Amino acid sequence: MNLTKILGIVFLTYAGVVVIFESLLGYYQPAPDGTMVITTTNSDGARADRVLAKLESGGVLYAAANHWPRAWFHQAKENPQVTVTIGEETKHYVATQIEGDEFTQVNGEHALPLVFRMLTGFPPRYILRLDAT
Repeated sequence: MNLTKILGIVFLTYAGVVVIFESLLGYYQPAPDGTMVITTTNSDGARADRVLAKLESGGVLYAAANHWPRAWFHQAKENPQVTVTIGEETKHYVATQIEGDEFTQVNGEHALPLVFRMLTGFPPRYILRLDAT
């Protein structure tokens, strides 16, 4: 086999692992301690729940889009009025995408392990600040 075929097989195998990992996470929605459920609304008014890691920095709540599938993130940007359930408590928030120094600080405090980034295919990370209403 030539080098091109070997690299092609390696790439396709890796892409398959990423697709399977992301699909299983989306299907099973694991919710261990340290997670929250964000409820977003799309342009048609349909609501959707997504389990996310709960990120806190300086007493402020954040939600990070760490995966390629991120419909919830786009919905929150289009309609920033979201609800978040942590444990048995549900509150209303306004979601705002952060950038610059705030992003650097929160991303640094909640850095993702290399293995996780590899399993998710190194997607770009976006973070929303959740301000209570």
